Amino acid sequence: MVKILANDGIDALGKSMLKAAGFSIETNKVAQDQLAEAINREGYEVILVRSATKITAAIMDACPGIKLIGRAGVGLDNIDVRHAESKGMKVFNTPAASSQSVAELVFAHLFSGVRFLQDSNYQMRIAGETRFNELKKNYSAGIELQGKTLGIIGFGRIGQAVARMAIGMGMKVVASDPFISEVTLTLQLAQTNQEIPVLIKTTSVDELLVQSDFISLHVPGKIDGKSVIGANEISKMKTGAGLVNAARGGVIDEDALLNALDQGKLAFCGLDVFENEPTPRTDLLKHPKISVTPHIGASTAEAQERIAAELAGFIISYYGN
Repeated sequence: MVKILANDGIDALGKSMLKAAGFSIETNKVAQDQLAEAINREGYEVILVRSATKITAAIMDACPGIKLIGRAGVGLDNIDVRHAESKGMKVFNTPAASSQSVAELVFAHLFSGVRFLQDSNYQMRIAGETRFNELKKNYSAGIELQGKTLGIIGFGRIGQAVARMAIGMGMKVVASDPFISEVTLTLQLAQTNQEIPVLIKTTSVDELLVQSDFISLHVPGKIDGKSVIGANEISKMKTGAGLVNAARGGVIDEDALLNALDQGKLAFCGLDVFENEPTPRTDLLKHPKISVTPHIGASTAEAQERIAAELAGFIISYYGN
């Protein structure tokens, strides 16, 4: 019987699919420093992780019995993919399963930013009873998303899901991706069962920075060790623009971000990911112009079910069950 370790958990649907196909699956978490020992002791052939567990070259070298490494999500930055390939270990992920969930979180941050929800929610709890009229005045200059331009850097599945939502809200979309020149999106109108095609042609990052009122990032990580959005890029953006990062920590230079917020160059930022996870810097967490979430882009019931089904389906297919 093939043994599977889902070290960061797996939705019940995936677990039941794997058990029905004859696999043994363990979901009790093993500490990172005890992982190699547990894999060898229990004879796990398949390791499933989310973002918390890291599958390093050292673990692979110590555990030659590993055949499959699955990532419940899009990015593979916590898995040494190149080393896995050199050792004949197959690495796979679930690129399509969480797109809608991440896109909806992006808009949660956008709505929070344009209506000051991240700060007003906190201030109302501590001073709403005594300073209600003052707070009402402080948060009275919100703006609407409709009619504004949303720039999307990285136009894969998640970026396209964000674009569909933006277009549905009456926003203009500007996208940039070095590997995609154009995409025809299909907007589905559930009320009437209609499908509407919309052509999006991508442009340069520089052009996107100049045009956008808000920018959402959907790239796999830094490029050549450098943040995608740093002080130079921020200087090209509109004064009063907003940023959202639900991609990877470090994609935005956090020092440059804080300076731009403090100087009034940027109006707000929404962060679901951080450079130093799981211990992000406190000046980001406490900044009144930043809405923060703890890396929960794919953390919806629907996304976790889709992810689990995709993981299970791949494993079952791999073993020919």
